[in-house]
Amino acid sequence: MTLSIIILNYKNPALLRLCLKSITKSLDSKTKYEIIVVDSESSVETRNVVTDEFKNVKLIPFKENVGYTRGNNVGIKESCGDYILLLNPDIILLDNCAEEMMNFLEQNKNVGLIGPQLLNFDGTRQDSCFRFVTIPIVFLRRSFWGKLPFTKKALDLFLMRDKDLSKNQEVDWLMGSAAMVSRNAFNRVGMMNEKFFHYMSDVDWARRFWENGYKVVYYPEVSMYHYHQRSSRGGMLNLLFKREARWHLKDAIKYFSR
Repeated sequence: MTLSIIILNYKNPALLRLCLKSITKSLDSKTKYEIIVVDSESSVETRNVVTDEFKNVKLIPFKENVGYTRGNNVGIKESCGDYILLLNPDIILLDNCAEEMMNFLEQNKNVGLIGPQLLNFDGTRQDSCFRFVTIPIVFLRRSFWGKLPFTKKALDLFLMRDKDLSKNQEVDWLMGSAAMVSRNAFNRVGMMNEKFFHYMSDVDWARRFWENGYKVVYYPEVSMYHYHQRSSRGGMLNLLFKREARWHLKDAIKYFSR
């Protein structure tokens, strides 16, 4: 088995350095792998991290911000592994993470896409697996209505808090910060849909895995640390002031009008 690790970086040279260090420390010396960094709005500092400190890493720089979807697609097109691990640069791998995920996919051919348990640095679990998003859920997550007792239950169901998330299980979709796909499944499902710039493409991709006969699995037997800051987070007023919130709204409109 061979592994392609694709990291989509955007103005995070310090986090990228930590991520790359964790990868080289985590992987078994016998594992055959390649690392591809797709760098949006590439800076000299970020390029130096790769070219000076990680000479075996392939760097694909872009002058502009190509977004989550196109950036990952570019990396996938350049990859050749039997398994593809997509990472954000704010992910820290623990020992043998990737090998365990590859072994699971190798032994479960009907699973096309898996994601690890994501942890805060204090060891608490992050929300990283979900039921399919609906228009009411988008509204509730961005308004005070979502904090009311009678609507909180709907959000808890979306976040799968009714399940025992210490166990492996099928889920509707996974956070795109860290996910692995088998090459065979990818060849059938295809690239992420580039009509989405940054958000909703992980939801759409997971849906297409299900539609093509593959399961999507949350796999907490593997954990990774995630320095998670939701750049689109906030209420409705953020749509006026934060470009990430506007990206999220635009991509949500595209998703629900598909």
